[in-house]
Amino acid sequence: MMGKKDSVERTQMEIASLDDLVPKNHLVRKLDEAIDLSFIYDEVKELYSDCGRESIDPVVLIKIAMIQYIFGIPSMRKTIREIEVNFAYRWYLGYGMYEEIPHFSTFGKNYTRRFKDTDLFEKIFTRILAEVAANGFLDTESLFIDGTHIKASANAHKYRNEIIQKETRVYEKELQEEIERDRAAHGKKPLKESQKEPEEICRKVSTTDPDSGWFHKGEHKQVFAYAANTCCDKNNYILDFEVTAGNIHDSVSFWELYRRLKRDWKYGVYYVMDAGYKIPAITRQLIKDGKIPVMPYKRPVTKEGFF
Repeated sequence: MMGKKDSVERTQMEIASLDDLVPKNHLVRKLDEAIDLSFIYDEVKELYSDCGRESIDPVVLIKIAMIQYIFGIPSMRKTIREIEVNFAYRWYLGYGMYEEIPHFSTFGKNYTRRFKDTDLFEKIFTRILAEVAANGFLDTESLFIDGTHIKASANAHKYRNEIIQKETRVYEKELQEEIERDRAAHGKKPLKESQKEPEEICRKVSTTDPDSGWFHKGEHKQVFAYAANTCCDKNNYILDFEVTAGNIHDSVSFWELYRRLKRDWKYGVYYVMDAGYKIPAITRQLIKDGKIPVMPYKRPVTKEGFF
């Protein structure tokens, strides 16, 4: 017998709490139980005035951003629309069924006026990671580093050309000093200092997002993008990351990331990386620091006709 659902249930009045409508195994319940974000109040209290109209709860603003990233919602505008109709999201934020959700531009305005150029997000990241470490979930004997490109929200046709000086390699000074020591040890004269002018290069700079970089994605696709170099432990927990313009090579971004890893994660023994990081300077520095680089074999690049 064919059933037919009566739509009168849509307007039926019932008494129910928001807590009853959120499944007991929903991820937001686990987030609320595992991560105490109340420390944010102390971190941001200097950013708020002691008088005036009461602001939106700063923890709510951070939770909205967490909902966006954890559940893969592409924009803040769509995140707010999802929260408006999702009981689980409302429960996580502490908003009732009929309570008005903050406008999507609210987070952007608070970020620009309060949170920008602060280390609030780094402190949240570090605090949560410290809880992960305290519960014994981290395995930092082997550290895995890789980079990925993130397309910027910038029109590829809106740019200006800038002539800039090519930056010297971060290890250039140390390399020259080692060459001089080696020459002195072999009784050779010091090399004459080069007087040539710094090399200049032409670079595309986006007029929409100047912080991004022109990135060649394959043979044909070219876009403005960012490069994110991320370090994970053996259990896939992110330990640290370095975000640069998309035209910065992985072997250049590595140094700042490695400096922080040496400071915060002293127990890393094996550094597992792909061929993008395989340059003599990185390998030498890791070995010098007592680390073991784990990199893929790469055939030597030589002139045609040579073995």
